[in-house]
Parts: sequence; structure tokens; C-alpha cells
Amino acid sequence: MGSRFEITVTASDQSKAEEYIGLAVNEITRIEKLISSWDPSTQTSQINRNAGIKPVKVSPELYNLIDRALKISEITDGAFDISYASMDKIWKFDGSMTKMPSEDEIKESVSKVGYQNIILNPADTSVFLKKQGMKIGFGAIGKGYAADQAKKLLMKEGVEAGIINASGDMNTWGTKPNGEAWKIAITNPMNKEHAFALLPIENRAVVTSGDYEKFVNFNGIRYSHIINPKTGYPATGIISSTVFAPKAELADALATSVFVMGIDAGIDRINQLPGVECIIVDEEGKVHTSNNIKLEAL
Repeated sequence: MGSRFEITVTASDQSKAEEYIGLAVNEITRIEKLISSWDPSTQTSQINRNAGIKPVKVSPELYNLIDRALKISEITDGAFDISYASMDKIWKFDGSMTKMPSEDEIKESVSKVGYQNIILNPADTSVFLKKQGMKIGFGAIGKGYAADQAKKLLMKEGVEAGIINASGDMNTWGTKPNGEAWKIAITNPMNKEHAFALLPIENRAVVTSGDYEKFVNFNGIRYSHIINPKTGYPATGIISSTVFAPKAELADALATSVFVMGIDAGIDRINQLPGVECIIVDEEGKVHTSNNIKLEAL
């Protein structure tokens, strides 16, 4: 998945811990072979190759993941969209851009994006992309799903506590060996070498999306590397979005969505979702939180 996974478990001894971690690694590898759009042999790649041509029958697991992704698209009014993979990469965040793309270029860049054109058939678990050139990708949900599945497997194996860290997508269960809750540090996006708060987290997931390194400035406006799949324009106004949810898959998708939706709309939507909370840092460094967040300042 192009991401670093760190797996922490509590176990009776070192060899048992290594056995558990090996099981988690195998599970993450299995999921990569299901959802990768880079590997031409995966079902995801088959779906993309047949865009505008025919439906592709897939495993119930992949079908259900896509179905949940579409439901998140509906919840977020399209701020989250797995067909973002169809987007032309006209924005460059490597320092090479000297001017903004034109309105026509931006409009054309998202012409094949639209979750409404992903057609699911529950009768045969098939997936059809209506437009030729459409693609789906799991970059904004795949790591979280892999973390959830690894956690589920380890809990089934009797592992009482642990953390799956998928490049910052954190999924926890149980407690530290001394009985204390795991605590997650929230990075200060204005100074990423430091955290600005610690939060205890019990059997939940936390995911942060940030643009502290990838952004451009034009006409006095800071544009993040997170692109609105509906408009083709980068998100503005937010530099960090952290979401807490029962599952990393959901937290992963919503952290990106909040960036796109903006502070007010993002927090309003999060407040409507049971068991979900968020912390947003705006471009001035001001912290905004959903209703039930209690920050433990450092």
C-alpha cells in the first residue's frame, strides 16, 4: 500500500508476540492483493480495465468495501469518492507549479470522477464503472481497512491488547500492560516535531490528514494537496484534520472528507455521526473540535 505499518501486541513472551505480528502482516498483505490498483492481477484492476465495457464479478469482501465507500460518499455529499482515482493530476505539490491551472483544465480533470457512476449489483456481487476511463482507488480508505482487519484477526486469536499503526492510521484495543489506556499524541501541524495534546483511546481508531508539507500558495491562498473530487480544486482553510471513530476505515475516509468539506460543514457532519469525533486545526493554528472532544493539553 506504499505505507509503513507498525504492529504492537501484548503477549506472554517474545516468540508468541512475533507469531501474532506475522499473522497480522499476512492479513495486511492479503488485503493489498485485493485492493491494489497497481497490481494488474487484482480484482480492483479488473474493475478499472473494464470501465465503460462490462461489470466485473468480485469477492463479497471487495464488493462490501466498495458498498461502504459509496455510503460514505453519500454521507459526505461526495467529499469522499473512491473514483477520485480517475482524476487527472494537474496540480503539482513538488515546488514546480508557477501558476494555477485554468478553470477548463480543472473542470476537465474531474470529468470522469463521480461515485454515482459506480454501479453495484448485489445479485452477483458485480461492480461496473459506467464511464470509460473511470478508475477506483482505495488510497483514502485502504490503510484503515487493513488496520481494522489485522486488529479483528488478532483479537480472534486471543491477543488482549495492541495497536495497529498504518502510517498514522491508528487502531487500538485493550490497555497497556499496567492497565492504563493507550494515549495518542496529536501532532501540532504548525510545528510537526511537537504534539499539542494527548488523548486516551480505548478500542477505537484515530486518523489524521494533514497538509503541513504538501501545499501551494497562489494569490494569497494556501491550497492543500487534498483535492475536492467534485470540483477539482484543492481544499483550503484547514491544515490538519483528526478523526476518532469505532473503525479505522471510517476514520480514514472522514479525515479526508472533513478537509474537503471545511471547518463548519465538517464539524456539523461529524456531530451527526454517533461515536465519531474530530479535531481540526485551521491555517491560522486555531483548534476546532466536535462536541464531545476533551483535549488533554501538553
